[in-house]
This record gives sequence, structure tokens and C-alpha cells, in this order.
Amino acid sequence: MPPAQTTTAPHTAVLIGRFQPLHRGHLALVQQALALAEQVVVVIGSAWQARNPKNPFTWQERAALLRESLSAADQARLRLVPLRDFYDEPRWVAAVQQAVQAQVPAGARVALVGHFKDVSSAYLARFPGWELTSLPRQGDFDATPVRDAYLGTPAEQLSALWPALDTQVPPPVLRFLQEWARTPEYAEMQQEWQMIRRYQAAWSHAPYPPVFVTVDGFVRCAGHLLLVQRGHRPGKGLWALPGGFVEPRDTLWQSCLRELQEETQFPLSEAQLRERLQGVEVFDHPDRSLRGRTITHVHALDLGPDLPLPEVVGGDDAARAEWVPESALADMEGQFFEDHFHIVRRCMTRFAGWELPLRAE
Repeated sequence: MPPAQTTTAPHTAVLIGRFQPLHRGHLALVQQALALAEQVVVVIGSAWQARNPKNPFTWQERAALLRESLSAADQARLRLVPLRDFYDEPRWVAAVQQAVQAQVPAGARVALVGHFKDVSSAYLARFPGWELTSLPRQGDFDATPVRDAYLGTPAEQLSALWPALDTQVPPPVLRFLQEWARTPEYAEMQQEWQMIRRYQAAWSHAPYPPVFVTVDGFVRCAGHLLLVQRGHRPGKGLWALPGGFVEPRDTLWQSCLRELQEETQFPLSEAQLRERLQGVEVFDHPDRSLRGRTITHVHALDLGPDLPLPEVVGGDDAARAEWVPESALADMEGQFFEDHFHIVRRCMTRFAGWELPLRAE
């Protein structure tokens, strides 16, 4: 005889998303989750990172828009939890579970609410301890074409776009988009979006999706880390490890040395650097770069605790090169390019023996 099926509602429904931006389909999912459970925990992904064309809005902006799109009664049953992109699925899953459980009484039932849209929805199966409530698509809504239309429309033509977006996003979101279009951040994201589109178009006729190979240098000296400020798009003005693409006739090590020299005018010789090489770490998350699948090989070099900081000067693709105190890195998270902050964290753990803390805003 099959076991009896429980008919009681879960205490907490969990909804995970980036909401870039919040659209009417997202809002319908939240409202269904509110109808299902006593409270709803919304996990807002891609938090604490620099704005980019895929994630142009901060988690605080997205949280405010979600609250503004709900009634006061629904807001009272809503818990909003920001979460980073760790570019490490087991670490991300653990962080989601920890963040949600902090909002749930011990022993309470939890249901994960979502829609299996495509491969990007595979994360819904990573939480076996939670009941999975798979909901149908809530209308013909998709954040990607909304972002593309918003960032890809010239400023002088935006007035013609608003009626179309009005059918896609809740009224508070439309008002926000109209106001944000008058900010310098919007102009920056438009230029970033255009650059990424040109880059992708240049490879669109390749017989297979390209896989790019890059190198980066994780160089420590006397409690400082060598960083460069990017001088060109994508990520203009953001901080990164010195690095770049592998040349056809270079080894990974030769490419690392070349990029270090070109971007920082690093004064130590190849022999001196080889003596200080601690290891190489590979970072290959499929979504780590908007340019396409990019696999980087990070060469960790430690010049020691007592050596005077070598003089560095920004060059080539780098507007600046600077020795940054390791104690300052945690507060710079939102100023890093792509996944470089998390590269730094993992390399600190492996090669420096201590974990760079995560800050909460």
C-alpha cells in the first residue's frame, strides 16, 4: 500500500533568480509562491558584483523593485536574500541552503518553486532536501530580450520602446528603467553591451562555438597583491589580475610572463619569477565571461614577505598597475572584473593559507 500523501502546505517557498530586470513572469511566480506557503524566501542571485550587460542592476535595486511590485500584505510575508555568483556550483548550493535555512524555523517544510526553462534551470534539481514545485511558464516573458532591447536601443529612440516594455515588466520596474536611462551608469552599460555584441558577432561564423584560452598572474609581495585597472572594454575601469589571451606560439608560462610585462612593466626576470612560482590553478566555469567560453590558467607567484614592492606601471590594456594591500581586497569585491574576485579568494586559500572574508552590505 503506498504511503499516505501529505496535504499540508509547506511553511516556506523558495524562489531563486537574478531578476535582471524583474518581469511580469517573475512576479507571477512570486505570487504563486505566496499562495503556496506561509512565507516566501526570494534568493537574489549575482549579488555584490560589478555591473555588466548581463547583470546591470544591483541586488538592492532589484530587491526594492520586487517589494514595490507587491502589496503591503505580500511584502510582509517576503524575505529577500542576496547571494553571490561563486562560479563553483557546490559552494553556491551550500550558500543557498545556508541563507534559506537562516530564514526558516527548525523542522519546517521547504518547497523550491521554479520553472524548468532550459539548461539554466538545472540548479532546481540540486536541493534534494526541499520539495520541488515545478510551475508552468508564466506567460511569454524573458529577461534577456528585455535587457537587449533596453541596452541596445539608442537613447534618442527609447521613448518608442516604453510601450513594449510596459507589457513585459511591472509598473515600478518600467519607471525605474526610464529613470535609470538618464544616468551615467546606463550609458556605460550600453557601451559595454555594444562591445560584447561586436565581439560575439566576430565569432558567429566559426564552425563551432569558440573556446578561448587565457592566463592571469596572481602575484603577491609583502602582504600586497598586484592588480591592474582595465583600460578598455569589457570591464573598463574595473580591477583584475594582470593577464590576457595565449599567443599561438607561446606556452602558458610564456604568455603569463608576456602579459605581466606588457601590463605592469614588471622588473623581475623570468628566472627570478620561475623560482617564485607556487603553482597554477585553472578556472573554467562556463559562465565566467560574457565574451564566450573562456578558460584561464592562473599562475601564482609569491615574492616573499620582506622584498620591497617592485615598481610597476600600467601599460598595454591596463590603465593602471598597483600593489593593493591584501587587507583592502574584501571591500573591493564590487569593483572586480568578471570572476576575478573569486579567483583571488580561491588562490588566497590555496597559496596563501588564509581565506579572504566576504563582506555584507
